[in-house]
Amino acid sequence: EVQLQASGGGLVQAGGSLRLSCAASGFTFDDYAIGWFRQAPGKGREGVSCIPSSDDSTYYLESVKGRFTISSDKAKNTAYLQMNSLQPEDTGVYYCVAAGCSGYGPYQPRYWGQGTLVTVSS
Repeated sequence: EVQLQASGGGLVQAGGSLRLSCAASGFTFDDYAIGWFRQAPGKGREGVSCIPSSDDSTYYLESVKGRFTISSDKAKNTAYLQMNSLQPEDTGVYYCVAAGCSGYGPYQPRYWGQGTLVTVSS
């Protein structure tokens, strides 16, 4: 059974940091890229970041460049999203996905995690 378990969300003040984790089981990171989507209250989902399985090239949404860093530990089958200098507009539910990854972001998600809530207060 394929599972993606996202964790690490919480409440943080503007300017603070959080580290999201995405633990995968039922498949390996050699099979898919890992990406993060987020959904702000009342808005649609947007692709935030992704990292391919084959190399270390990464994608970031323009608004998070320089603040967020995606990484993966294949030995642990776990991906991370380090989020620094968080702003209220980063508030939302963050989902990790097993998907494709291109210069336009994560695409064609094959599997979704359950989401973890990030709330940034001003």
